[in-house]
Amino acid sequence: MDLSARIVDITTLDVDAIVNAANEQLAPGGGVCGAIHRAAGPELARACVAVAPCPTGDARLTPGFRLPARFVVHAVGPVWHGGNAGEPELLAGAYRAALRLANTHGLRSIAFPAISTGIYGYPLEPATEVAVHAVRSELAAGSTLHQVVFACFGPEVLAAYSHAGVAA
Repeated sequence: MDLSARIVDITTLDVDAIVNAANEQLAPGGGVCGAIHRAAGPELARACVAVAPCPTGDARLTPGFRLPARFVVHAVGPVWHGGNAGEPELLAGAYRAALRLANTHGLRSIAFPAISTGIYGYPLEPATEVAVHAVRSELAAGSTLHQVVFACFGPEVLAAYSHAGVAA
């Protein structure tokens, strides 16, 4: 199993699936979500309408359309409310749901952004700790995946994944 973190534009990765940090309506948004929708083309928004809504802590699958990735997994992380509103469990659930969809579809490679750390305000260090723990525990239970990439949008995010024990 190859588990790594690197600074990269997630929309350029040639993997079976990339994960979109989505909202519950799966509507195009800003940040990573907006970049994925722009790169995939308008077909992605139409596909999202067909599988929406998606509750926080869960995920949905669509084709990747114009992306190098064959699929997009839309994982809905929580908005940060200080850490006492179930945020860690909901964030872990989003990662687990994404991995379970990948397994269901026999995918071998997937790339994740730092879900909920943008406009949703989840602090970076605790979010990466939750992400790495959830991914490692889910993979330990058995998986079709051979490669998991944490796609980092800058050095600060890469450092957080490194601190959480993921090799760059």
